[in-house]
Amino acid sequence: MALHVGIVGLPNVGKSTLFNAITKAGAESANYPFCTIDPNIGIVHVPDERLNELAKIVDPKEIVPAIVEFVDIAGLVKGASKGEGLGNKFLSHIREVDALVHVVRCFEDDNVIHVEGNIDPIRDIEIIRLELILADIESVQRRQAKLNSMVKSGDKKAKVEADVLERLLEEFDKGIPASMVDFNDEEKQLLQNVSLLSIKPMIYAANLDEEGLSKVKVNQYFKQVLEVAAIENAEVIPVCAKIESEIAELDEEEKMMFLNDLGLKESGLDRLIRMAFSLLGLMTFFTAGPKEVKAWTIHTETKAPQAAGTIHTDFERGFIRAEVVGYRDYVENNGHSGAKDKGLVRLEGKDYIVRDGDIMHFRFNV
Repeated sequence: MALHVGIVGLPNVGKSTLFNAITKAGAESANYPFCTIDPNIGIVHVPDERLNELAKIVDPKEIVPAIVEFVDIAGLVKGASKGEGLGNKFLSHIREVDALVHVVRCFEDDNVIHVEGNIDPIRDIEIIRLELILADIESVQRRQAKLNSMVKSGDKKAKVEADVLERLLEEFDKGIPASMVDFNDEEKQLLQNVSLLSIKPMIYAANLDEEGLSKVKVNQYFKQVLEVAAIENAEVIPVCAKIESEIAELDEEEKMMFLNDLGLKESGLDRLIRMAFSLLGLMTFFTAGPKEVKAWTIHTETKAPQAAGTIHTDFERGFIRAEVVGYRDYVENNGHSGAKDKGLVRLEGKDYIVRDGDIMHFRFNV
């Protein structure tokens, strides 16, 4: 499975610059609104040093990391929910992603136009939040219209869903996005009947200039983003899109030297990718052999047969057992044979819940 993450924000906040740095895809970036019309899409690897450690032992022909698909979505303006600017395209593209990275401008530069005229992170965040909510109100009202006749006919399940949607509309009227409303598991299931935008998990990428990044703890704009995120229980990461785009052009050795000069252990983009990967409760198991060492993406709490199904549907359909060894046991004992000699390779059945880092070999019969 691939994780799809949309990069959103007002025009000219650094979305496309950040996207270029993430994917090295050369997405067009310019100093005027609506430069990005159709979404640029880039597939990027999830940084994971465990793959390199496994490869040292197995010496495979190929290393295949987990991936995240980033989508650079057209900049939003007020009235997008009513079709202003490129609003309709913006909203339709958001519906297709699993999570959002909202790039918020946190630097001043007279040479870079801000569509609202000045720098105000809280206002910028509220603009996009409101447009998502307004779009969601229309979606909820359409669903309510379909439920009305079902409720009148005595459909109890429809009545429960209608009540949930009415409660949601009350929260929307207060400016509260769906992600901040406390629903139980049954209610969340019912909400899947509506394609909500404001319910999607959010990461705020505070885009600073180089000076702001070096003094991030005292940066007033960054503090404003933190305050909003704390209320929403959202993640925040400070980045300098300009620096990240420079780092992205370097080879691995030069990259590490550059980061060391900045006093950083890893790039902001690597942290952003990791954060995006974990945002939806995803994790990784591995297969390792002479052909390839590969990272497979699954949700936490996934059982062995379903993990096998990510490799091939036949593996899940004909699942018998899984040979499992933990990552640390595998590395410390120089591979499968060494771990097996120590009694660290386990045979697990259909109820086994896969752990992050497990190295797995599936037995199946179809």
